[in-house]
Amino acid sequence: MRLDVVTIFPEYLEPLNLSLVGKARDRGRLDVRIHDLREWTHDKHNTVDDTPYGGGPGMVMKPEPWGEALDAVIESGEGDVRPVLVVPTPSGKPFTQQLAVELSEQPWLVFTPARYEGIDRRVIEEYGDRLDVREVSIGDYVLAGGEAPVLVMVEAIARLLPGVLGNAESHRDDSFAPGAMADLLEGPVYTKPPEWRDRGIPDVLLSGHHGKIARWRRDEAFRRTVRNRPDLIERADPAAFDKKDREMLSILGWAPGPDGRFGRVAPDVEE
Repeated sequence: MRLDVVTIFPEYLEPLNLSLVGKARDRGRLDVRIHDLREWTHDKHNTVDDTPYGGGPGMVMKPEPWGEALDAVIESGEGDVRPVLVVPTPSGKPFTQQLAVELSEQPWLVFTPARYEGIDRRVIEEYGDRLDVREVSIGDYVLAGGEAPVLVMVEAIARLLPGVLGNAESHRDDSFAPGAMADLLEGPVYTKPPEWRDRGIPDVLLSGHHGKIARWRRDEAFRRTVRNRPDLIERADPAAFDKKDREMLSILGWAPGPDGRFGRVAPDVEE
């Protein structure tokens, strides 16, 4: 996969040389190219922003440098391959594990982390006419710029690429993994030593009984999901729950409603 990032703070993207992403680059699984937007400015101050039309606070990133930068990046491609343009913005669609999977299947992504009040809208419209443009938000909050969201998204995407994780099955049971455990949160995990500060680990994990271990992990996933993200249970397809799942939900104070979907009926049940 090729990945380009156009930014006014190239140094912010240094973490892309570390950890899984760095290893993916070293192994040739990921071709990362960082571009300084100011290289496409033409005044002595390397200006990339100006005041907004219609007034208002803040500054807006100018269309000219963005247009020249994106044209240059796109023209550097090989053959007929066109990139997917990923625009980090608080007003975009939520970045989910499903979207990470979709983007990991693309051969080429171009990220446009903005600063100030964002990029002149005409840039998004211009490239939306010829590319697949995804405006994406990593959460309901506002950051100083789009570089941090790029780091988040790239790590989520890169770990899904073949050969990046040491164990190819590692991501299949992740929280939010498509089709994984009916979109439950991942349960707790343990490793050696068997005792630490007078705290042991659940006996079932030492039993060697794979069926019981799998059931325990699923039950713990239900406990964590009910506690931290009950909305995932509420909107889940009831067909995704087997008999044991339904028993566990009942223990946790949940029951199916008229439409078959589960809702909380006993909020005082200990989770």
